[in-house]
Amino acid sequence: MRDLQAEGGAPVAGGPGEGGTAGRARRRLITILIALAAVIYAADLATKTVVLRTLEGEAPLVVIPGVLQFRVIFNSGAAFSIGTGMTFVFTCIAAGVVVAIVRTARKLGSLSWAITLGLLLGGAVGNLTDRLLRYPSGIGRSTQLQGHVVDFIEVLPGNFPVIDYFPVFNIADSAIVCGGILAVILAWRNVQLDGSKEEPRTQGHKEKEVAGDD
Repeated sequence: MRDLQAEGGAPVAGGPGEGGTAGRARRRLITILIALAAVIYAADLATKTVVLRTLEGEAPLVVIPGVLQFRVIFNSGAAFSIGTGMTFVFTCIAAGVVVAIVRTARKLGSLSWAITLGLLLGGAVGNLTDRLLRYPSGIGRSTQLQGHVVDFIEVLPGNFPVIDYFPVFNIADSAIVCGGILAVILAWRNVQLDGSKEEPRTQGHKEKEVAGDD
């Protein structure tokens, strides 16, 4: 009986008469994706709410001296304060990512990709919520889709090598970066969205094809 594929293994698919099994497996993967995205979104929203109530306008909260502190900033750019001032553009990109993930999930057959897309979806929705609802966006305002994202996690403050400081970030940013890294790894390993794995074509195969054409 075919069920959820092992990570990077065979795709979730069935032969004749196995459509029900394949369908249940795909629904389970989609459930994992949605559940992970929901956990990330809830954690991102909760932490932002707490730090705004306790640290906005206050001195940084030092957790580990010289290593980790919490400091509230409002970011108009992308993750890790990249592209500050392009808020509207990044809002549209985030919305497009959410739509693309939702559409892509219909072909899902890999646990690895379910986790990857869950991380990306949770992070994208977390920051998108800020861009839609936080100042200067809001109901009745002329600056729609331009809300600033709340960032608060700062590592190695003033001690980061090469550059003066590492950009302040949040839970959603972390999820997006982790999801992006996983996506690159899966693509490098040729793991497809449906769980199948494409074998790279070798030079020998190419030479045989050329010989055959002759």
